[in-house]
Amino acid sequence: IEARLDLVLGNDITAPVAIESFYKAGATTVFDNSKIALVPDHFTPNKDIQSAQQSKSLREFAKEQNIENYFEIGKMGIEHVLIPEQGLALPGEVIIGADSHTCTYGALGAFSTGIGSTDMAAAMISGKTWFKVPEAIEVNMVGKKQPWVSGKDLILTLIGILGVEGANYKSIEFKGPALSELSMDDRFTMANMVIEAGAKNGIFPVDEKTYHYLEGRTNKPYKCYTADKNAVYAQSITLDLNDIEPVVALPHLPENVKPVSSLKPIHIDQVVIGSCTNGRLDDLRIAAGILKGRTIANHMRVIVIPGSQEVYKNAMKEGLLEIFIDSGCAVSTPTCGPCLGGHMGILAENERALTTTNRNFVGRMGHITSEVYLASPAVAAASAIQGYICTPEPITEYVGSPHGITEIYHYEGTGYNV
Repeated sequence: IEARLDLVLGNDITAPVAIESFYKAGATTVFDNSKIALVPDHFTPNKDIQSAQQSKSLREFAKEQNIENYFEIGKMGIEHVLIPEQGLALPGEVIIGADSHTCTYGALGAFSTGIGSTDMAAAMISGKTWFKVPEAIEVNMVGKKQPWVSGKDLILTLIGILGVEGANYKSIEFKGPALSELSMDDRFTMANMVIEAGAKNGIFPVDEKTYHYLEGRTNKPYKCYTADKNAVYAQSITLDLNDIEPVVALPHLPENVKPVSSLKPIHIDQVVIGSCTNGRLDDLRIAAGILKGRTIANHMRVIVIPGSQEVYKNAMKEGLLEIFIDSGCAVSTPTCGPCLGGHMGILAENERALTTTNRNFVGRMGHITSEVYLASPAVAAASAIQGYICTPEPITEYVGSPHGITEIYHYEGTGYNV
């Protein structure tokens, strides 16, 4: 099919190539300056001359084309955190981005997917692109979320079931009675990582939590779609949340998923809490709730990266940044940074990192002999204190309902307390 596009997205790595292709095609103006978003987030603040040139390319193109949704340093965030915050992704929309994790916006009931830079160029010119309509995989979620389990644990568990190629060019539809267990931040995390199973997109139905999230973010009309009752699925999977515990993806594939409880102690050198997967406010709240009043292990590096300026500001107001700094963490301005081995946390030879990011391929964060382990903010924070990969149980006793850390810690105006 050929589809009309509601948003075309690019960043400081992919958009410069698209801009070059735009001019090579003989184009002079974009199809709609309100339906293009340019976010310099990967190597920003610029780490070297080359990255500065990349950002300059975006800046000049945005100025020439009068792009409404260009986010300069100081106003930007990690693109897949920023775009939903700004009300630029809405239910029923068709969104493409020259970044594989554009599938994040499926959490809002949009069809969103990653494309290449030349496709981005063609889309900026025409406002259209073509797709093969994907088959769908049904993921039916039942049960109750267990202590310390988050959307990160659920999506890693699913990737462990499917494998990194198990959903190639398929649409993953999340549904079932346990949807009510998932916060919007859980859903963003899960939709974000469907690409790690090869999926074309992931999508959630729109419910009251979605409507609540969108309140005050947009005044644009949107249309909500639901799955047909007689829909045919290529595969059906049931995730029973009662049986899912905190997990970690071991090197060097996101499918290499193991329960944390099954691991012997694995020493780590660095922890990263952030990224387009887990850099939202709930993620920082969970990590801060565990780190409060504690310090990270000796010889441990912990880097906390809020996903946007809005997240950064709210974390500051709630006292979360002070908790991180008091515990020995370094807090960064919003950036993709270490996730792709860009900057702000590159690994040396034979070092290990536990991170809330989305990929753990060979050399992903630095030296080819380094190792990357993927986990939730709760596991990351607990492991930072202990110095090895663990769940929070050895550190703090769980009290309350089985809905997770947000039921334990409550904001008192000066910080989070049990």
